Parts: sequence; C-alpha cells; structure tokens
Amino acid sequence: MSDRPSRQDAFYEQTVADYGPALDRLARSYELDAEKRNDLLQEIHFALWRSFEQFAEQCSIRTWIYRVAHNVAASHVDRSLRHRSRGLVSLEEAEAIETGGDPNETFDRQRALDHLYKLIHRLRPLEREVILLYLEGLDAAAIGDVTGLSAANVATRVHRIKKLLALQFRTGETNG
Repeated sequence: MSDRPSRQDAFYEQTVADYGPALDRLARSYELDAEKRNDLLQEIHFALWRSFEQFAEQCSIRTWIYRVAHNVAASHVDRSLRHRSRGLVSLEEAEAIETGGDPNETFDRQRALDHLYKLIHRLRPLEREVILLYLEGLDAAAIGDVTGLSAANVATRVHRIKKLLALQFRTGETNG
C-alpha cells in the first residue's frame, strides 16, 4: 500500500483547506440546531469525499463542491420537513416594512448574523440555495451550473431574495 494519498483523498484534502469555512457556513444556514448541524456537516464531508471518486473535472472544483454540498443539504432539509411541519415562506408571501438597526457593536453584529441565518433558513430550499451561493461569491452563471437555473433567472431571484431578506431583517421578523 502506498503512503501517497489517492486522487480522491488529495481532492478532499484540498477541498477542506480551501472551502472548509464556506462549508461550515453553508451547514449553519441550512440547520440551526448545533447537533444536527454537525451531523449535516459530516454528511457533506463524506459525500464530497465519495464524490471525488467520480469527479471528471468537467466543471470547476468550486462548482462541484457547492453542487454536492447543496444537494446533501437539500436532502437534509427534505428529511427534516417530513419529520416536522414548519411553514417556509415564499417570496410572494413576504411583506415589506422599513426600520433600522445598529451593526457596529460585536454583540449586535452576531445577533444580526444569527437573525439573517434564521431568515435564510425559512426560505424555500431553492431560494435558500441561490442566496447562499450568492453570499459565497458565486456569480449567476456559476449558481446556474449548480442549481440548473438560467443565469438570468438566478440574477432575478438574487435580486428578489436580497430585497425580501433586507425587508424582513429590518422588521425583526423571524417567526420560527
């Protein structure tokens, strides 16, 4: 047996080095419960490691990683929804109300971030996936590669979701 890591192991090790914090954020945005979030993160890491056995480099490694991670997270959400009845909101159901906030203090920033994650968590899975990929810095074309949507559709959804989240954030709405 060789001491040299396999291609699969090498891809995985590079993924953890380059995208570990992004995968943590992704898991946090899909699962609010810390214990379940750790389970989800383990599922994501295992799925990524397994997936590199078949990675043919037909897309960027970044696209591949997000595609696998979001598929695992979406499956996690589907399983959770089957176990509990919880109302997710659509973009059409949201109302806009303006108020302000103070993001300058560390405590307030953490509260704001927690609030934003709760709002994102309430979105429908596809909308959640689109905004999370956007927040990770992917452009509309790359998000389209991951989600199967057209770049124009992604751009429209990002705009609408950002507007929705900003308005809900300002109202202090969480309902969940």
